[in-house]
Parts: sequence; C-alpha cells; structure tokens
Amino acid sequence: MSNSIYSGKLRVRVAGLLLEDEKLLLIRMHSPVSDSDIWTAPGGGVEFGETLEEALKREFQEETGLSITVKKLLHVNELLELPYHAIELFFLVEKLYGELRLGSDPEHNKEDQLLKEIRFFREDELSGIPLKPDELKTLSLF
Repeated sequence: MSNSIYSGKLRVRVAGLLLEDEKLLLIRMHSPVSDSDIWTAPGGGVEFGETLEEALKREFQEETGLSITVKKLLHVNELLELPYHAIELFFLVEKLYGELRLGSDPEHNKEDQLLKEIRFFREDELSGIPLKPDELKTLSLF
C-alpha cells in the first residue's frame, strides 16, 4: 500500500474525543507512520476551504457512522517523523445521533483501508493499548 498521500507535506488532522458511559471511543488503524496498528480518536484531514468543525463532523461520520456536535478543543499535537508531518487537533465531541459502525476512508480503496476496528475503552484500559498520541492517556477526560 502506498502512503505517499500523507508524506512530504504538512497535514492538518482533526479528531473527536467522544465519551459515553465513562468510556472513550477509539479506532484501531494501521498507521503509515509506524507501519503498525495503533488506537486513536476518530478523525482525519481538513480539506482546503473547510472549517475545522466541518472537517471533524465529516470525518467522524465517515469513520463511525455517528453525527456529532463539536464542543471544545482539548489538545494539540505535532507529529513530526519525516517524511510525515501533521498538526493534530483533538476536540471534545458529543453524539447527536446515528448507529455506531466502523466506516471507511474514501482516500483508500477497499483492499487498502487503514481502519480496522472501533470500540469504547474504560480509562483503566488505555494503558494497555498502543494509543497515539501518548498524551491522550494523560488528558483528564473521565
């Protein structure tokens, strides 16, 4: 699988932190940066001319099947592992409606999907998974 669409440029990524019943929604995906599976918050790249809120609502819907409202910015992360460079903005979000399902990434064909699994985690489960960025483990979310 070619990951050139993510490398050699600065990427702005938005992600949503959704809490339900004291559990955090995360997606397991294949990371082009580490070439391994990681868990992270649902989200994706901001398109030119799109607001951060519009991008997050679109990406969250694509990846989870859920419609959300964006509450507030909680964390900013800079990923710099050449040839990858991204500014990631993590927002607290709230579910409006929808049925939870693992979605897909339209930038990839069916055989090359990066998304692998979706599920909720209790706070005590976060230390046992490869959660990225690492700072998500220390945010006061619960």
